[in-house]
Amino acid sequence: MRKEKINSSHVLIETAKSTLKIESESVADLIERVDENFSAMIDFIARIKGKVITTGIGKSGIIARKISSTLASTGTPSFFMHPAEALHGDLGMIGKDDAIIVVSNSGNTKEILSLLPSIKLIGAGIIGICGNKDSSLFELSDYFFDVSVKKEACPFNLAPTASTTAQLAIGDAIAVALLKKRNFLEEDFARLHPGGAIGKKFLKVEDLMHSGKEMPLVRENSLLNEAIIEMNSKRLGLTGVINDKGLLRGIIVDGDLRRALLSASENILNKPVSGIMTKNPKVIVKNSLAVTALKKMEDLKITSLFVVESEDSLKPAGVIHIHDILRSGA
Repeated sequence: MRKEKINSSHVLIETAKSTLKIESESVADLIERVDENFSAMIDFIARIKGKVITTGIGKSGIIARKISSTLASTGTPSFFMHPAEALHGDLGMIGKDDAIIVVSNSGNTKEILSLLPSIKLIGAGIIGICGNKDSSLFELSDYFFDVSVKKEACPFNLAPTASTTAQLAIGDAIAVALLKKRNFLEEDFARLHPGGAIGKKFLKVEDLMHSGKEMPLVRENSLLNEAIIEMNSKRLGLTGVINDKGLLRGIIVDGDLRRALLSASENILNKPVSGIMTKNPKVIVKNSLAVTALKKMEDLKITSLFVVESEDSLKPAGVIHIHDILRSGA
């Protein structure tokens, strides 16, 4: 039978719309199934001392990988285990304190069913995400969520389409419910995504500041020429001025030096820095967000801030420059 080539734009558009309609209805049908059983399943996962291990074969395996990735990035330690590899030794990665999420459409796949008795023997909990309540997976699961669909979006009702979308959606629902259960915050999400834009958004001042030997400091009784040497060696365009207790009393920036030298009627290089320093300098606490420091510099039209240990302390912890923040991508 010769295949007919379809070029009609109308046919293609209607096919795509039909696919989206079928899949959206399949996800909508899940809403009524989210009940006390779902809540009990979330409570169980939250209580386990081990990890959540997902598994599945074929398209369901791909969905299981994604569920595991979403769980891990939202505060629930998780990894994916391939059923075939599990049957050849990877079962050793499972402990009695773990939970296994088994994703399957039929619930009777040979590779999956071969795993379940061993998982039962280990003592780990089994959660079935499956489209068939008349399956062996249903019988062997401690918790089960029905993700059956009325039909696939595939015109032959064969290719996993609506069924895998339903699996994926309930996986996301589990992850987000656990996120709420654990009171997982935006800052926690950033901590697990240090290389992304979210992580950069939550960089702290202390992550970027110059501290220790990199921090330019002179004492109140230091001479101006000593301050110049300190500023030149640290190359941050400023130096802090501290008292005998090590508390920040003022700062000197390049502009202060220029103004002092231009207005002096005598050599002031051997005069104390206390005579030209800016008293009560603007500071920021070290655990502040880098973006907060950037906003403060922009508002004050300055390029650096001294960093202090806490709100009620003037003990210097470091210096942060606007270039440090911009380079970080925050």
